[in-house]
Amino acid sequence: MRKRRTIAAVAAVASMAMSVTGCSAAASADPQAGASGETTVLRYQGSANSVVLPELAEALGYLGDVKLKWVGNTTSGPQDIQSVATDQTDVGEAFAGAIVKLVTAGAPITAVVSAYGEDAKTFTGYYVKADSPIKTARDLIGKKVAINTLGAQGEAEVDTYLKRGGLSANEIKQVQLVVTPPNSTEEALRRGQVELGALGGVLQDHAVAAGGLRPLFDDYSLFGSFAGGQYVFRNDFIANNPKTVAALATGIAKAIHWENTTPRDQVIDTFRSIIASRGRGESTQTLQYWKSSGLPGYGAISSNDFGRWDAWLHDAGIVSGRLDATSIYTNRFNTYAKAER
Repeated sequence: MRKRRTIAAVAAVASMAMSVTGCSAAASADPQAGASGETTVLRYQGSANSVVLPELAEALGYLGDVKLKWVGNTTSGPQDIQSVATDQTDVGEAFAGAIVKLVTAGAPITAVVSAYGEDAKTFTGYYVKADSPIKTARDLIGKKVAINTLGAQGEAEVDTYLKRGGLSANEIKQVQLVVTPPNSTEEALRRGQVELGALGGVLQDHAVAAGGLRPLFDDYSLFGSFAGGQYVFRNDFIANNPKTVAALATGIAKAIHWENTTPRDQVIDTFRSIIASRGRGESTQTLQYWKSSGLPGYGAISSNDFGRWDAWLHDAGIVSGRLDATSIYTNRFNTYAKAER
């Protein structure tokens, strides 16, 4: 029932997205268009107390004449790309499986560059309290697990872990997924409101440094290094503004490479400067825990980035038949993609 509601909600968003596609001509007549006639101001959602790749690319001067317009902070990846599909924003990012779900439901969006990844330094860990009796996947039957949102990476990874632990479909249904904002997961775990919690990035490092928690598993141990999510645009926006899309995709690619090749202290100092300059009353304390971009090279996308989640997508009823990942993404706007492949 939970999955049916999620899929129905995505279908509704897709229907709204298709209805706004007919307004593409009006959308291209942007009063902030550049000399080429293309829109040069991109609406996007940020993330509190952190720097997203488009912001970094702009700060480094990698976007050329393209400017960003912040319209608020996203609550999750699925929400971010739904905002793109319904023309509330121009660009957004989400977990690869969430992108597949939205495209399968009919939303006219395409992924153009990787957004985040997992590696040996940067990964999502799933934690229990240090004195918890939970040791294996089977111990999670009847327990509550905190994840950021349903239908996204957390659900797919928990599902993968449970299957690899030998749980049947019926047993997996007995593991209750609880939607919990990332900033609240550590507290919910320590208070016993959930038995297992997903923690990533600086939130994970902060929680581990405080002590009292123990990792049960992490997604790097499940899959090795991988690109977890991608940035998407609406197809009508791409058709009307190919140079702008290329500027952002290539700018993000350069920003990823910059993170990978710049001393860590310099990266963190740059993040601090960006956060301070935007004047949103945010904290920069957790930036000290930043380790890596989690992405190799220049953020080129591959079919494996989507195919990795094939079993979960089919089991959830999101995809039936063969998954054609090549219809979901393109690397043609990322100038540096060929250098990576």
